[in-house]
Amino acid sequence: MVAEVQAGLGRLSGARNVGKLQVPKSDRSRFGTPVVMMIKTVLKSVSAIAFLATLSAGAASAQTPKAIKQHKAWGAYTYQDARAGKICYVLSIPTAKEPADRDHGDVFFLVSQKPDGSKGYEPQVEVGYPLKEKSEVTVTIDGKNFVMFSQGNNAWLKDVAQEPALVDAMRAGRSMKVEGQSKRGTQTSYTYSLSGVSAALQEVANCK
Repeated sequence: MVAEVQAGLGRLSGARNVGKLQVPKSDRSRFGTPVVMMIKTVLKSVSAIAFLATLSAGAASAQTPKAIKQHKAWGAYTYQDARAGKICYVLSIPTAKEPADRDHGDVFFLVSQKPDGSKGYEPQVEVGYPLKEKSEVTVTIDGKNFVMFSQGNNAWLKDVAQEPALVDAMRAGRSMKVEGQSKRGTQTSYTYSLSGVSAALQEVANCK
């Protein structure tokens, strides 16, 4: 587990190059797959304290992801990034996955604070398989669509100016659907409950 944390932290980066379909590999998700795996472990743990107790004193350092509080379907988390400083974010897992007979791996929807210290949030999709190269991922809330571009197993909004609108829609909505296409061509979709997302975002609003 310690080696997994260190490997993930080695891939954390600053803000991505938004608004472009092609994004350099160095601009990948700040959460990296190993770190997301740790988040999943936290979600499955009886408590964050019990989870942290399983780590050595050296691993449970400033760079270990830490649960703040769970608000219904959404949890608030934080970790200390060596470059960007303290990063706070909310995360949820889908209530339904389609096709139901496929192994989707670990799937999350995250909304993080901006790493440059500016106000606002950056929504992000994380799935457990490679998405089709240059494909779009669509987020739908109350009939309104938000288009993301994919890179590897992650996706971000194509138009960064839509980030506030997506977050506002999440606050006001009841459910959210995320649709994409795997590298193999399989159409996938995920349904998320938006219950608790407003409280979770409020939890991290001033966590810095």
